[in-house]
Amino acid sequence: MNTKLTLTIEQEVIKKAKEYAKDKNRSLSDIIENYLKMLTKEEHKEIAKKNNPVVKSLKGSFKIPKKEMDYKKELRQRLDEKYS
Repeated sequence: MNTKLTLTIEQEVIKKAKEYAKDKNRSLSDIIENYLKMLTKEEHKEIAKKNNPVVKSLKGSFKIPKKEMDYKKELRQRLDEKYS
Protein backbone atom coordinates (compact mmCIF):
# COMPACT_ATOMS: atom_id res chain seq x y z
CA MET A 1 0.00 0.00 0.00
CA ASN A 2 1.41 3.39 -0.98
CA THR A 3 1.19 6.32 1.41
CA LYS A 4 1.78 9.97 0.65
CA LEU A 5 4.83 11.55 2.30
CA THR A 6 5.65 15.24 2.51
CA LEU A 7 9.33 16.20 2.54
CA THR A 8 11.06 19.53 2.92
CA ILE A 9 14.02 19.70 0.53
CA GLU A 10 15.97 22.58 -0.99
CA GLN A 11 14.44 23.75 -4.25
CA GLU A 12 17.69 23.31 -6.23
CA VAL A 13 18.05 19.73 -4.98
CA ILE A 14 14.50 18.95 -6.09
CA LYS A 15 15.15 20.46 -9.51
CA LYS A 16 18.30 18.38 -10.02
CA ALA A 17 16.62 15.24 -8.69
CA LYS A 18 13.69 15.65 -11.08
CA GLU A 19 16.10 16.09 -14.00
CA TYR A 20 17.96 12.97 -12.90
CA ALA A 21 14.73 10.97 -12.65
CA LYS A 22 13.63 12.17 -16.09
CA ASP A 23 17.00 11.16 -17.60
CA LYS A 24 16.61 7.69 -16.08
CA ASN A 25 12.95 7.38 -17.18
CA ARG A 26 11.87 6.87 -13.58
CA SER A 27 9.70 8.77 -11.17
CA LEU A 28 11.32 10.68 -8.35
CA SER A 29 9.11 8.79 -5.91
CA ASP A 30 10.43 5.49 -7.25
CA ILE A 31 14.05 6.61 -6.91
CA ILE A 32 13.52 7.83 -3.35
CA GLU A 33 11.60 4.71 -2.36
CA ASN A 34 14.34 2.44 -3.69
CA TYR A 35 17.00 4.52 -1.97
CA LEU A 36 15.19 4.22 1.36
CA LYS A 37 14.80 0.47 0.83
CA MET A 38 18.54 0.21 0.21
CA LEU A 39 19.33 2.21 3.34
CA THR A 40 17.10 0.15 5.58
CA LYS A 41 18.34 -3.10 4.03
CA GLU A 42 21.96 -2.10 4.76
CA GLU A 43 21.07 -1.25 8.36
CA HIS A 44 19.40 -4.64 8.69
CA LYS A 45 22.52 -6.35 7.34
CA GLU A 46 24.67 -4.49 9.87
CA ILE A 47 22.40 -5.54 12.71
CA ALA A 48 22.44 -9.13 11.47
CA LYS A 49 26.25 -9.08 11.33
CA LYS A 50 26.44 -7.77 14.88
CA ASN A 51 24.06 -10.45 16.11
CA ASN A 52 25.68 -13.32 14.20
CA PRO A 53 25.94 -16.28 16.65
CA VAL A 54 29.32 -17.36 15.29
CA VAL A 55 30.75 -13.91 15.90
CA LYS A 56 29.23 -13.86 19.38
CA SER A 57 30.83 -17.22 20.18
CA LEU A 58 34.26 -15.92 19.14
CA LYS A 59 34.00 -12.69 21.11
CA GLY A 60 36.83 -12.44 23.61
CA SER A 61 38.63 -15.54 22.32
CA PHE A 62 41.71 -13.55 21.38
CA LYS A 63 43.29 -10.25 22.30
CA ILE A 64 44.65 -7.63 19.93
CA PRO A 65 47.68 -5.71 21.16
CA LYS A 66 46.98 -2.09 22.00
CA LYS A 67 50.05 -0.86 20.11
CA GLU A 68 49.97 -0.41 16.35
CA MET A 69 49.98 -3.78 14.65
CA ASP A 70 51.24 -4.59 11.15
CA TYR A 71 48.44 -6.94 10.13
CA LYS A 72 50.08 -7.95 6.86
CA LYS A 73 53.29 -8.86 8.64
CA GLU A 74 51.39 -10.76 11.32
CA LEU A 75 49.34 -12.65 8.74
CA ARG A 76 52.45 -13.52 6.74
CA GLN A 77 54.16 -14.79 9.89
CA ARG A 78 51.17 -16.91 10.94
CA LEU A 79 50.82 -18.40 7.45
CA ASP A 80 54.55 -19.17 7.34
CA GLU A 81 54.24 -20.98 10.68
CA LYS A 82 51.18 -22.88 9.52
CA TYR A 83 52.57 -24.03 6.18
CA SER A 84 56.24 -24.51 7.11
